[in-house]
Amino acid sequence: MRADEFYQGLERLSIFHNTTLPYSPYQNGKQEVIWASVEGRLIAMLESVENLTLAQLNDITQAWVEQDYNRHHHREIDSTPLRRFLDSPSVSRDSPSSPQLRQAFRRQVTRRQRRSDGTLSLAGGRFEIPNCYRSLEKITVHYARWNLGGVDMVDAQTHAILAPLYPVDKSANANGHRRALQQDVTTTTAKTTKKGDDYDKRVQVKEEEYPALLKKLIEDYAATGKPPAYLPQHRNKPSEQHPCENQNQENPK
Repeated sequence: MRADEFYQGLERLSIFHNTTLPYSPYQNGKQEVIWASVEGRLIAMLESVENLTLAQLNDITQAWVEQDYNRHHHREIDSTPLRRFLDSPSVSRDSPSSPQLRQAFRRQVTRRQRRSDGTLSLAGGRFEIPNCYRSLEKITVHYARWNLGGVDMVDAQTHAILAPLYPVDKSANANGHRRALQQDVTTTTAKTTKKGDDYDKRVQVKEEEYPALLKKLIEDYAATGKPPAYLPQHRNKPSEQHPCENQNQENPK
């Protein structure tokens, strides 16, 4: 009940986990009454049953709860639990599916990606990160310690699943073959001059590795049609000085 998977699972399901104070059994009166009924009525009827299996106990308990406990008059509420449930306003909600419950009751951890092989360390093992996320430094992971077959890489803000993570296959990696990373190569047309004739020649040109924001700024500025704000000039001779420079020297204002 104190595991991270349990606490974080209740939080993802919008369930408030309000515990009782330690060594305060009086705060747990309802649960104590329920267990007293189970031990005094249900278990007492099963004392003579030999070789009781878990499946049999589940079936018997379900029948006892529906036919005896829920229909038995309770003094504190002055009614049966079934009648109290039917007469009260409904505050229930549909239960999530089994896959959704398994995804909810997992702990969230952050790991640093090892750039040399694109893996991360988790629960004493190494898991591969998809190649498209090789630029990320920190990876947020959801997993349950008792089930390492369901490890997912998630978004740290929205908790949306980005990709499943799988353990490193050491046998497959032993052959030493590695897939080359994809390079951003685009085909452009270059116009050159040969013997006075113009012709088009196909060449492979690697795209400039500009950041996304810088690309957007360059494209937005080019779309305005304005000339560059600065044109470099090489002035090796005094006579080639710009007129504004002489004017500034004569009149500093």
